[in-house]
Amino acid sequence: MVALGVVFALMNYSFYVAIHRLPLGTVAAIEFVGPILLALAGTRTARNLAALAFAGTGVFLLTEVRVAGDPEAFVWAFANAALFTLYIVLAHRLSRADAETSPIDRLGASMIIAGIVISPLGFLDAAEALTDPVALIAGIGVGVTSSVIPYVFDQLAMSRLPRTTYALFVSLLPATAVIVGVVVLTQIPSLLELGAVALVVAGVAAHQEPNQDDAVTRHLRLGDAGGLTG
Repeated sequence: MVALGVVFALMNYSFYVAIHRLPLGTVAAIEFVGPILLALAGTRTARNLAALAFAGTGVFLLTEVRVAGDPEAFVWAFANAALFTLYIVLAHRLSRADAETSPIDRLGASMIIAGIVISPLGFLDAAEALTDPVALIAGIGVGVTSSVIPYVFDQLAMSRLPRTTYALFVSLLPATAVIVGVVVLTQIPSLLELGAVALVVAGVAAHQEPNQDDAVTRHLRLGDAGGLTG
């Protein structure tokens, strides 16, 4: 819970610094590098290698489009991607850590720790907003919609899904981020950026989960081989 709380704080800090300087869709596509690597980690088929190539090409095109503009922003974006990957690993473990307590309760404890960790980083900049009702309401709205609701749903999903399957479900992230960027932030993507995001999503769509029957067959074969050797 402590480790996840620290990751929460640093991940969100990196994310907001990155989207302040880069389009939301670009940051989201970079953020997705980690999850697709997690999804591909357990299977090394030709199809999954092709999926990784699609995703990697898409992210490369997105970074190539804008890296000349603000290299430091990409440092924050890739830091966020690494922390998001670590978040998936830790949050998935937390969702199944203890049958005696609720994963939502454990999540709440982690978020309290995150609040303590993030306060020294952001409190001074946020102090002016404490006297602005509109800013306070907006801040509460962002906190609820960007942290409370999605992280609670994450815990409910992670407690029921394998980690690799969950990693695949976030495949919609780049596409939805581009849509939000267009509708809310009026960040109109170029055709190249749209194509790059499509490659990332195609990479996830091409990924193939290991067949359970094949896994059982391999296990039985290894058992037979062990028996013959004995």
